[in-house]
Amino acid sequence: MKFRLRVLLLLFLLSIITYIDRVCISVAGPRMQQDLNITPEKWGWVVGAFTLSYALFEIPTGALADRLGARSVLTRIVLWWSIFTSLTGAVSNFFLLLFVRFCFGAGEAGAYPGSTSAVARWFPPQERARATSVFWMASRLGGALSPILVVVIQQRHGWRASFYVFGILGIIWCGIWYWWYRDHPSLKPGMSERELREIGAGSPGEHTSLPWGIALRQWNYWKILLMYHTYCWGGYFYLSWLHTYLQQGRGFTENEMAVWSTLPFLCGACGNLVGGYVSDLLIRHRGLSFGRRAVGAAGLALSGIFMLLTSQTDDKHLAVAFLALGYGSMDCMLPVSWAVCMDVGGKFAGAISGSMNMAGQLGSFFTSIVFGYVVAATHSYNTPLIYMGAMLLVSAFLFTRIDPTQPLIRDEGDQQNVRRAA
Repeated sequence: MKFRLRVLLLLFLLSIITYIDRVCISVAGPRMQQDLNITPEKWGWVVGAFTLSYALFEIPTGALADRLGARSVLTRIVLWWSIFTSLTGAVSNFFLLLFVRFCFGAGEAGAYPGSTSAVARWFPPQERARATSVFWMASRLGGALSPILVVVIQQRHGWRASFYVFGILGIIWCGIWYWWYRDHPSLKPGMSERELREIGAGSPGEHTSLPWGIALRQWNYWKILLMYHTYCWGGYFYLSWLHTYLQQGRGFTENEMAVWSTLPFLCGACGNLVGGYVSDLLIRHRGLSFGRRAVGAAGLALSGIFMLLTSQTDDKHLAVAFLALGYGSMDCMLPVSWAVCMDVGGKFAGAISGSMNMAGQLGSFFTSIVFGYVVAATHSYNTPLIYMGAMLLVSAFLFTRIDPTQPLIRDEGDQQNVRRAA
């Protein structure tokens, strides 16, 4: 197996663990709300606390991966969040839960920018969307596994035990990653000259910081941030409110929810894989701009339509089908958007993707809070889906305006600015 595929395997496993840990609280939500006496409005703050800290620490940790390398940064990130995953099971009240989830989000921030930074160094441009699609597909597999695993543990040992168990997985991954991974292909013992040529990897060089003055002056950079912000208004529903929505909004039992809630994540896994491969295929035949825009915009537009359809149907099984098709369509966009960060960011892919994800998680924070208050005000779990569907359509339009052919560093003057910044 080629060394870069082994890197991808480790990132694949990391992504599964990330989403098992992240979705665990959504699955455990109904039991936790009952046990800790948390209302829908307060629960919105619980799931929002994670996204707020996640957003605040995205840029610093993404930039650290560019500057220090993904080996040490991802090790620190996974150790931190694994500890706070386990501590979630020890909370005794609403305020302690808020604090622990805020710290959990701060720790997990940078996981995907760090992974993106690793892919940017280990994969040639024509393979990046496919590589990204693999570890994002893994995130959906983790989301699909989480309900099945969590419900079984909860029913036998209570909701607290599920957090204790899942915290251990990340610690094991850290040891393997730090022992095996290197921050540049040429630093890896046993790396063949042939694979180095395939990757197009030169010498390791110095890790440099993103020249923010250049980035902030580019409208293309802001369009990426706005696109991802509006996407997360709809996308974060699947990670925060889906399982509560199915039980309390659609009348599924806990065991039914554990089965039916896996369907959107399985469709999302397929969507990630399809989106990455189709985007790279279109690039070879129609060019970089069309290959990225067509897949990203179409996926977002379809997801918005399916979200709106979900809000209008009375059949609970049809609602799950619409949600699953929407998540599958939406996730066709996901590897493409992160590949765009590599297209325009190059060696600054960690900081650019961190910026994009920060903007997105601010959207996740706001929609988490708004969802709870809208439910409390309207006594309907379907009403919030309307504004989320509309935001996904806005995101689709914004994706058509992004130019992936416009690199962050374009000329010698910019290169000199980077050297001075470093």
